[in-house]
Amino acid sequence: MSGLIMAAQLLLGLSILVILHELGHFLAARAFGIKVEKFYLFFDAWGFKLFSFKRGDCEYGIGWLPLGGYVKISGMVDESMDTEQLKQPVQPWEFRSKPAWQRLIVMLGGVFVNIVVGIFIFWMMTFKYGETYIPNSSVLIGINPGEIGREIGLQRGDRVIAVNGKKVIRFEELISSKVLLGNTTLTVVRGNKTLDVKVPDNILNKVSDSGIEGFISRVPLRTATVDSVIAGKPAANSGVLKGDKIVAINKEPVKSDIDARELILKNKGKTTDFTINRAGQNLDLSIPVDTAGTIGFAFNPNEIKQETIKYSLLAALPIGIDQAWKTFSDNAKGIWKVVTGKVNANKAFSGPVEIARKVYGGEWIWARFWASTGFISIALAFMNLLPIPALDGGHVVFLLIEMIKGKPLGDKFMERAQMVGFVILLALMVFVLGNDLFKVFFKH
Repeated sequence: MSGLIMAAQLLLGLSILVILHELGHFLAARAFGIKVEKFYLFFDAWGFKLFSFKRGDCEYGIGWLPLGGYVKISGMVDESMDTEQLKQPVQPWEFRSKPAWQRLIVMLGGVFVNIVVGIFIFWMMTFKYGETYIPNSSVLIGINPGEIGREIGLQRGDRVIAVNGKKVIRFEELISSKVLLGNTTLTVVRGNKTLDVKVPDNILNKVSDSGIEGFISRVPLRTATVDSVIAGKPAANSGVLKGDKIVAINKEPVKSDIDARELILKNKGKTTDFTINRAGQNLDLSIPVDTAGTIGFAFNPNEIKQETIKYSLLAALPIGIDQAWKTFSDNAKGIWKVVTGKVNANKAFSGPVEIARKVYGGEWIWARFWASTGFISIALAFMNLLPIPALDGGHVVFLLIEMIKGKPLGDKFMERAQMVGFVILLALMVFVLGNDLFKVFFKH
């Protein structure tokens, strides 16, 4: 069932974004009097389509091949490769008859709409839900690093107080892009010492496999203070009370809830010595640990307090713009790391399967759906700006060259560039889909 939910969210989210992206091209073209012949969600490859109707001089429909969508703009070398039309005399309603600056606006229309949609979603999400975070000042016991975090020198109980010399205000900054994009210095307090821990440039190669928890757990350490005791279980039968703090197990010191859990599991099936602190006094109790490694109590899940900042409608707008910009710049930095060889392409790129699994998830939670769709909208804007023929960015580059030269590039060149672009895009699609399937079947 979760698989269907993932697929449904991905299909709905991408359909919304593709329609709005193509609408950007459509409206810009119509504003300059350019004829749009087709407006399709998905591709009607080889003439097959699920649904269509004609209104005015434009055909609207849904194709059968779910690889995006398109608008067919009259007089333009595009994915339709309609070269016969280009052999005819130039008509005033065609794309090729318009000044370069108008054609540039048409090509940027889709990217512009994706950016606006991303900002709007982030804006509305901030207005409705505010910003909820864990104040770093409340993380008194410290962090719980995973294997990757330990490899670079972090230890359980460390308190990270600065990133690149800038004070950490929100705990979530430690697992944000400014840290995970690497080449970062964490200022750590460990006991009575303050030291620096370097986050390497290629940290994403490992985090992409293990997830954020492999670096630093999203949940800071808590004290080993008992919040509730189950009647009839070993803890209750041995005299453990709510509010007791475990300070040692079998004389091994306990500093956090994770320490306590690990030591209890280590002694499953045994009667174990616990030292607890109750109202300032230490007490020794012998508690049998069952074969499952439990004794029947729980720590307080709400010990780490969160804060929420609420914003008015106008105050939420700059927050939404900032979130969109960070998403856009993070995509750019990530691509640059791939280009420079600091991050492997198979670690950096995700296709539809991984997006459905890791971005949308197996539960239909509307807040998460819209946050994910906003993120993808900005990512699509960035990807479409890449200077690859057949993408908007490729057309933009050719138009800028034309504006500098003072004359358009030849139709033959544009046709060949479009074909090269298709080959590149097809190779990328095969790569990301194959990469997704490899992760699903061989790494999970």
